[in-house]
Amino acid sequence: MKIYTLHRKQKIPISVDEAWDFLSDPKNLKTITPNYMGFNILSGADRPMYAGQIIQYIVTPVLGIKTKWVTEITHVVDKYYFVDEQRFGPYALWHHKHFIKEIKGGVEMEDIIDYKLPFGFLGSLMHPILVKPKLEEIFNYRKQKLEALFGFY
Repeated sequence: MKIYTLHRKQKIPISVDEAWDFLSDPKNLKTITPNYMGFNILSGADRPMYAGQIIQYIVTPVLGIKTKWVTEITHVVDKYYFVDEQRFGPYALWHHKHFIKEIKGGVEMEDIIDYKLPFGFLGSLMHPILVKPKLEEIFNYRKQKLEALFGFY
């Protein structure tokens, strides 16, 4: 089975502290997720991020089908990176690394998502038609939303 990778970098003109405070607060995920996805946190976002934190939410990624998603924050290095992994949800594997690096005039944020689709051959067929375009759309929205919130680099 193929493991796919989505890799994104973005520069914004804010401090590491501001970037970390925003990105490490699970409640802000709703702000940078397209409204049509119906993102709703059910539990686990009531305190600052920590390794071992379980966050449960509902999303509606395609065709109006509500999906429960459970992630665990597995690694946290304050103001540098954190990792979330799906424990229950639509993917056979979801491993999302978030890096923040100070650069001149702001920060560079980097996302590396390694993911695997369920349903074997059928999942592989759906990747270029549905999954990859949807993930690119979501991360394009995030880029635009972060620029609207914090400005352009």
